[in-house]
Amino acid sequence: MNLESPKVTVAKPAAYIFESLTKIENFEKLMPENTAKFEVLDDKCFVFGLKGMPEIKLVLKEATPNSQVILGAASDKLPFTLTANLNELAAESTEVQLFFTGEFNAMMAMMIKGPIGKFIETLANNMNKL
Repeated sequence: MNLESPKVTVAKPAAYIFESLTKIENFEKLMPENTAKFEVLDDKCFVFGLKGMPEIKLVLKEATPNSQVILGAASDKLPFTLTANLNELAAESTEVQLFFTGEFNAMMAMMIKGPIGKFIETLANNMNKL
C-alpha cells in the first residue's frame, strides 16, 4: 500500500527542515490533536498512539542530508516506512511531501488506508510548526 501527502511549502531552508526531522523529539509538534501518547525512547526511536488506534513505534532508518528522512516501523509484524522528501525551492522555502509505504493484507489495508492517509496529511500540514 502506497499513500502520499499533499505537497506543502514551508518557509524554512531544506537544511533546517532536515535537521528538525532528524531530531526525533520534534515529531511531537507534527502529531495530530488526537494523539493519546508520544514518548521518545532514544535519539532514533519514538512511540506514539492515536486515540482508538494501537501504539506505533517508529525508528529513524535513513537520512540523506537536506533531501530525505526515512522512518520505519520498529516491528516486523506491520512493516512500513514513512518517507519525507524535501525539495528546496529557494533559500527560505522548502517543499515537503510524505510517503507511506507498507505491505499489508487486503483486509488490513482497507481498514487503515483512511486513518493513515489522514495522519500523513496532518503531519505534512503541521510542518510549519517546526
